[in-house]
Amino acid sequence: MTSSSGASRRQVLAVAAAAATAPLLAGAPAEAKPKQPKTWDLTILGTSDTHGNVYNWDYYKDAEFDDSKHNDVGVAKLATLVNQIRAERKGRATLVLDAGDTIQGTPLATYYAKQEPITSTGETHPMARAMNILKYDAVTLGNHEFNYGLPLLATWIEQLGFPALAANALNAKTGKPAFLPYVIKEVKLGGHGAPKLRVGILGLTNPGVAIWDKGNVEGRLVFADMVATAAKWVPEMRRRGADLVVISAHGGDSGTSSYGPELPNENPTALIAEQVPGIDAILFGHAHNEVPEKFVTNLTTGERVLTSEPSKWGQRLTRMDFTLTREKGRWAVTAKSATTLNTNTVVEDPAVLAAVRGQHTKTVEYVNRVVARSSVELSAAESRYKDTPILDFINHVQTEVVTEALAAGEYAGLPVLSIAAPFSRTAVFPQGDVRIRDVAGLYVYDNTLEAVVLTGAEVKAYLEYSAKYFVTLPAGAPVNPETISDPAVPDYNYDVFSGVDYDIDIAEPVGQRITRLVLAGTDTPVAADARFVVAVNNYRRSGGGNFPGIVKTQVYNAQQEIRQLLIDWAQAKGVIDPADFFVPNWKLVRDGVPVF
Repeated sequence: MTSSSGASRRQVLAVAAAAATAPLLAGAPAEAKPKQPKTWDLTILGTSDTHGNVYNWDYYKDAEFDDSKHNDVGVAKLATLVNQIRAERKGRATLVLDAGDTIQGTPLATYYAKQEPITSTGETHPMARAMNILKYDAVTLGNHEFNYGLPLLATWIEQLGFPALAANALNAKTGKPAFLPYVIKEVKLGGHGAPKLRVGILGLTNPGVAIWDKGNVEGRLVFADMVATAAKWVPEMRRRGADLVVISAHGGDSGTSSYGPELPNENPTALIAEQVPGIDAILFGHAHNEVPEKFVTNLTTGERVLTSEPSKWGQRLTRMDFTLTREKGRWAVTAKSATTLNTNTVVEDPAVLAAVRGQHTKTVEYVNRVVARSSVELSAAESRYKDTPILDFINHVQTEVVTEALAAGEYAGLPVLSIAAPFSRTAVFPQGDVRIRDVAGLYVYDNTLEAVVLTGAEVKAYLEYSAKYFVTLPAGAPVNPETISDPAVPDYNYDVFSGVDYDIDIAEPVGQRITRLVLAGTDTPVAADARFVVAVNNYRRSGGGNFPGIVKTQVYNAQQEIRQLLIDWAQAKGVIDPADFFVPNWKLVRDGVPVF
């Protein structure tokens, strides 16, 4: 048999065999390299803890925001960065998420919750206006979203042009999610004809809401464990076709809680990554830390979960980048990374500024109203370690309100004590005109006033717990006010009492520091079984900070905001004079000798 070329079959096979074993000749074509799989990319941008900041503005100082590190704040700054990245990635997929704590934290946010509430006026909340311009893809509810009650929260959610997520906030009666648990966004990776990727986004809010906003949610909502909730919904999202799963979680990654064990973990982000398979990345917030990029290895799969936290107030933007391949109809992530971008590198977005300008202007006018005159300058700079008039101002007003409210009842004969914390190191009442912003700068939280009855023993235990704020400094050791406190204890978790006199000995170990506790203006020790009415804010009374003995049924709770009570008192008096309220009643000592 011969081939069509005239060669025999044996000749053809011989030539083929020789060709197979012959060395490559110079100039011959090299072997083809294996074909590299095509890759696509996805960028997810993340914000968190914007806390009512739209403009780069400090309402308490009536000036552009600035701090020691020259950070900037606000959604308008974030918008510029987001728009730059969208333009850079034009034609490629970019998602924008937020991890919560959005509608509380500035006088701007407070004004549209309290002075002209959106539930009454129908006006669009400034944070909805700003975020809608930015075109977020989803927002997670933070614990501060519940501060103003469920009706205002519902109104704000209705005003958003994108979903609000909270998978672990459950209807107390049905046990079903009270808000949308997750969304699956289908995004096109590239130009015309490019494949589509389905991105599952799960939102988890903080279980601490059950304590911190008990008055707003009790009997209505319960808050399930964030880890368990992720374990429930991540497989469900995968079953429903999510190719990539991202969690937007309002909880830090320390694994610790500011409250006791009666509630699920407050900061479980790293635990979620470790314990729940199937998660590609977690955007998280709540702790106000900057975590540009942190990988956590899942204990079941060995996969590395990408996590990032973008600081607070709009100071940073998280950028997560993913490289993906597609094989046999399935997507695989081949690389992922994250970083944080500083908003002080850009100008504010004019569209966001324009959308909120009228509301910003109205807020500025409001906070600049004069409420009283101060006879002298009062500063909070030393309030953490010295008894100061400005903190006594808070305690005096709280004491007066509670005393008057209980004057005709069964508690009228009990002494009234009051608790206040040094929320701000920079608050000042200037000599002369005191404005609303000065009072708001002293009392920066939207707490309401409550009161409970404590025994003398409980007051002492409370003070001992509060005194753990200070580091131990033996007698004779140098004292630096800047390092006198334990960095693990925030200023807002250090409380001072009025109505009793006491010494805190910082040379003694924690738990043995209240070396003198006597009735006000006397040398009579406070008896363990003595009874006192104690004025306290709702955050502390409901368990915030995990202080002992304070979580009790209130004997006073008129739902009055403490900041407004301070403003009302100042307006009624017309003059803020320390002679009317300053009673030095506590001091730091070592071996009985005053530290300051």
